[in-house]
Amino acid sequence: MTIDLNCDVGEGAGNDAELMPHISSANIACGAHAGDEATMRETFALAAAAGTTPGAHPGFPDREHFGRREMPMDLPELRATLLHQLTALRRVGAFRYVKPHGALYNLAARDEAVAQVVVEAVADFDAELGLMALAGSKLLHLGRDRGLITAAEAFADRAYTAKGALVSRGQPGAVLDSETAAVEQVLEMVQHGRVRAISGEWVPVQADSICVHGDNPQAVAFVQGLREGLAAAGVEIKSSWTNA
Repeated sequence: MTIDLNCDVGEGAGNDAELMPHISSANIACGAHAGDEATMRETFALAAAAGTTPGAHPGFPDREHFGRREMPMDLPELRATLLHQLTALRRVGAFRYVKPHGALYNLAARDEAVAQVVVEAVADFDAELGLMALAGSKLLHLGRDRGLITAAEAFADRAYTAKGALVSRGQPGAVLDSETAAVEQVLEMVQHGRVRAISGEWVPVQADSICVHGDNPQAVAFVQGLREGLAAAGVEIKSSWTNA
């Protein structure tokens, strides 16, 4: 049994060098919600040194709110910013997949029109790229329908609702602060295909890739604990894009 372990990097959290050897896929900020050409270049170098697969992590162009606030953008404007970000990252280095960031990720998970724009932007930019999206989301399904290589993502350090969505960061308990709880949640996902919702019931979840947020203060400890817990359970860490 294998699982991809991914992390959002190049966002200025200051722990990328520590995280990189422990993950298999690196979601690199493309300069909109965070990062610039220098951080992109540095992050690519860290990924190459660690043998970690690089991916693009475009978001709303809203540095003030770190891309975690939905921005009122019309669909052509959204497409334009996505293509601009992918182009900016491609100028620095080659990447294998795209994973939207923050509010854009969550919006594309539930809004079909936004999801379609993301899918078409990725496919038009480079149809060989993979697409990472929330398990069970509209973005994941539309990406598959378009013929993109996809990876269903679940989260080690985020709480879930009974509908399989992520609990809003503004709500208490949205982010898990216990390494033990995160490891237990991931093992349930990987071994049993389920997650316990914040309301208490079990919810089915498919997981090709598990995310730990790089800006989580416990990110390094979480990733190390996850690797140890998964190894003890006989689960191998391997990028979803190794054979893509």
